[in-house]
Amino acid sequence: MLSADQLLVFLLQLASILALAMAFGRLAARLGMPAVVGELLVGILLGPSLLLRLPTDLSGRFFPGGAEQMHLLDAVAQIGVLLLVGVTGMHLDLDLVRRRGRTAVMVSGGGLIVPLGLGIGAAFLLPAGLSPKGADRVVFALFLGVAMCVSAIPVIAKTLMDMRLLHRNVGQLTLTAGVIDDVFGWFMLSVVSSVAVAGVRGTVILQSLASVAVVALISLTAGRWAVRHTFRLVGLGNEPGPVVAAAVVLILLAAAATHALRLEPILGAFLAGILIGRVGGIEPARLAPLRTIALSVLGPVFFATAGLRMDLGALLDPRIAVAGLGMLAVAIIGKFVGAWAGAKLSGLNRWEALALGAGLNARGVIEVTVAMVGLRLGILSVPAYTIVVLIAVVTSLMAPPLLRLAMERVERTADEELREARHREWSRLPDAVQSD
Repeated sequence: MLSADQLLVFLLQLASILALAMAFGRLAARLGMPAVVGELLVGILLGPSLLLRLPTDLSGRFFPGGAEQMHLLDAVAQIGVLLLVGVTGMHLDLDLVRRRGRTAVMVSGGGLIVPLGLGIGAAFLLPAGLSPKGADRVVFALFLGVAMCVSAIPVIAKTLMDMRLLHRNVGQLTLTAGVIDDVFGWFMLSVVSSVAVAGVRGTVILQSLASVAVVALISLTAGRWAVRHTFRLVGLGNEPGPVVAAAVVLILLAAAATHALRLEPILGAFLAGILIGRVGGIEPARLAPLRTIALSVLGPVFFATAGLRMDLGALLDPRIAVAGLGMLAVAIIGKFVGAWAGAKLSGLNRWEALALGAGLNARGVIEVTVAMVGLRLGILSVPAYTIVVLIAVVTSLMAPPLLRLAMERVERTADEELREARHREWSRLPDAVQSD
């Protein structure tokens, strides 16, 4: 049970983080950047990168020591990212995915293979001091390769929503390719982590593949049935409350299911959102309150909280800074070249290819999570962890302006106009609520 002091600190932390995230998000929007940029910066400013280095005891008062206190914020942040990803899945246009599936696969494949290969190769060129003593150099290289090739669905989704690009064809392709990237990335992470702990075993790979197959089978069968019948039971009236509650339950249960299968909970939340949007039979306006809470309250808390563990002060060491800049260049070039090549081979023009590369280049907190796993398992040293965090932050900040530059030169289509009209329904309240 929480003590009175713990509850007081938690409430103050949550209110302060949300208020600052909202303020910095609006400031970012005024500067022509998505709100997620400001929200990410809040965590960096409140964490050890700045606040902890001030001569005052402000950090100790605002974020007192103790894992239990941070776990409270982490719990809220995890719910926030799951609902954010679930809402994103509801916006995915499966008809476009079917028509352009080959394009998404080629873009994703290029954006995975090229940075993975470059990351593994570059890892062998890094100073030996960046890998922990006694660590297997091959496992270290594989882990850095995985860190280079992942994308960040939460950051990509929030960026596309903030920039009002989710209805665009390129936005839908970016989201689809990002999902493929993340599935592959989490699969590779589980394999490399298991190899680091128990050595190379074929059963590890087979178990991961079997889990992915089980998730796909359940989604296409029992998952569709559960979503359809759930909304038939709660969707009889005009009140949005029961519909929103049912959607949240389905998203969280799906996330728990994939987590139980040792896959990333985000994958389950995203699949649940797709099913809700596709087979739920619910008008978007009735799910509008869920979108508001996910985008305006819980999402900003998640992005701000993620920055609290980032310590960019380690980059003051010139040796680490040089290695970090080198790996940053490898990460950016690898993702852009891979996604560009896949897009061009699929027949897209150069601006569409640039937009896809910019969107998929955002690693965000997914790469931070990968880095934390590597640090915990002893695969990454603290300096190597800092380098991976640097890549996550910089790539997330550079994606929005490049996206805007490219999308200004991509012509709108009739399909996009129709999709935008459907997305506008999310900002409308049901008639029954409007009349209250």
